[in-house]
Amino acid sequence: MFSPEGPSLRELAVQALSSVEHGYDLLAPKFDHTPFRTPEAVLESVATALAPLGPFEDGLDLCCGTGAGTQVLTRVCGAGVTGLDFSAGMLDIARRRVPSGPGTGGPGVAWVRGDARVLPFTAAFDLVVSFGAFGHFLPRELPGLFAQVHSALRPGGRFAFPVLAPPRPSSPAFWALLGFDTVMRLRNAVWRPPFVMYYRAFRLGGVLEELERAGFAVELYALPEFGSREDGSPRARLVSARRPG
Repeated sequence: MFSPEGPSLRELAVQALSSVEHGYDLLAPKFDHTPFRTPEAVLESVATALAPLGPFEDGLDLCCGTGAGTQVLTRVCGAGVTGLDFSAGMLDIARRRVPSGPGTGGPGVAWVRGDARVLPFTAAFDLVVSFGAFGHFLPRELPGLFAQVHSALRPGGRFAFPVLAPPRPSSPAFWALLGFDTVMRLRNAVWRPPFVMYYRAFRLGGVLEELERAGFAVELYALPEFGSREDGSPRARLVSARRPG
């Protein structure tokens, strides 16, 4: 499915009937050949937007998956980079695919298996990024998640992530995402363990309020590479939540 190297429909069905952690362990070897991986255009745009907001020394890629966002950090951080994920399978692929150590021309990379809701770090990073992971958190979990990130940042550090404008109801993408979320809710109503992945639950307005409640000073930056909507608003933004210091 998706490409000759991607997972088959049967493989996706088995993964979707697993827990989130085990499902990603199974998907990991073929994850980069699916649409679930953050597109290179988004990664490049975020790297460009982050550069003038630095300098950054130490960075954390939250829910790093196979390391696509970690590679962005190796370009903008000068000292060290950490990738954190709760899937051992995804971390195994990331270790193989992200260059690290002497001779790479970039900072060293460490990999940590852990839960983003219980981070094992305190004031350890100047920059935390996350790409495409927020659908795995229910809205009621966001305050705790943002509090954890706030604690992991040094004073003056930033929590940054891209957000795309939601599709209009007249767009096929709107109905595709609505259909996906509906299927996942039905699946979780009748099957255990649950697989939390909802594309439409992460609403920018509510997210900005929760970031401010967690103690962040929030700024929005347009990602100009993706253009504007008909009303002039950006199609994509970078959320930059700074821990005051």
